[in-house]
Amino acid sequence: MQDFWFYIQLGLQHVLDINAYDHILFLSALALPFTFKSWKKVLLLATVFTITHCLALVLSVFELIVVNAGYIEFLIPVTILATALYNLFILKDDNDGKTIWFHLLSTGIFGLIHGFGFSNYFKMMVMGEDEKLMPLLGFAGGIELSQVLIVMMVLVLAFVLQSILNVKQRLFIAVGSMLIIFITLPLLYATFPF
Repeated sequence: MQDFWFYIQLGLQHVLDINAYDHILFLSALALPFTFKSWKKVLLLATVFTITHCLALVLSVFELIVVNAGYIEFLIPVTILATALYNLFILKDDNDGKTIWFHLLSTGIFGLIHGFGFSNYFKMMVMGEDEKLMPLLGFAGGIELSQVLIVMMVLVLAFVLQSILNVKQRLFIAVGSMLIIFITLPLLYATFPF
């Protein structure tokens, strides 16, 4: 049980590590278009991200798929940029439903990419271990807890700014997305594979 708790903590640290802020940026971009009323949709997206992130770890740990780490490191900021740009694109759309199907599909694909980005480090962590499933489950639990924390913080911030301070939702989404784009551009440059 102590090892299981270790991997939960590792999952928490993996997402909440301020030095590896790509998860925080992606989850923030993902949650920006939603209001606190739609928290269930955002939790669903965070869970899909966790599942596909861990699926990538399983595929990598058991060496079912091997990917070029350089390309994955570049694709991670691409996913953040794409999500933030999509937020700006949907600002023109008046429906409040926010195409959840697009978000689910893109979140699943992006979860795979982010999972492969961490897979080499995770493989080293479980190298020599006979039991790999329990560490994966603990890690997944830590990821899910930290992601729920991040998206809830974004939703609470949105609630405070939009409901209490009367900031328009479109302005909140636009400013948040542009800030995320601004922070992501140097990551794109630093990880460009060519």
